[in-house]
Amino acid sequence: MSKAAGGRKRKASGKKPESPTEERGEEGGPDEAVAFIAETVAELVKLAERHRLEVLSHLLGMAQLEAEERLRTRSKRKLS
Repeated sequence: MSKAAGGRKRKASGKKPESPTEERGEEGGPDEAVAFIAETVAELVKLAERHRLEVLSHLLGMAQLEAEERLRTRSKRKLS
């Protein structure tokens, strides 16, 4: 008998996975999502840099800049 190809299998539960904001008990609108992404990506940038993953670090840094820019522009619109 031969085994089927290895790999990770996903379990079909029918239940939608919880978002990070739901796990923390927050409501979670677009502003909260962008803030969470900026914070999380900043940690991933540090991890990639620590392991000298230059291209990945650069791409994650770009994502961080985009999220931070979104936060700034949303803040400015709310002040107007």
